[in-house]
Amino acid sequence: MALILKALAGISALILLAITLFTSLIALGGVLLTAIKFLVIAVFVAVIVMIVFSIVRDRSRRRREEASF
Repeated sequence: MALILKALAGISALILLAITLFTSLIALGGVLLTAIKFLVIAVFVAVIVMIVFSIVRDRSRRRREEASF
């Protein structure tokens, strides 16, 4: 009888451990997905800033060239 109880306790402990690991894995996946989303947004903002910076620089360069003539 004691052997059966030990076996059931071991199996239930393994099941609970697997459930805990899966929930922490799902939480880690959520954190990683959030980090990836922030990274994509940061890259998008950086690209937009670079485009605006190049437009402004080109305009100022054209004004200097027109003023020199």
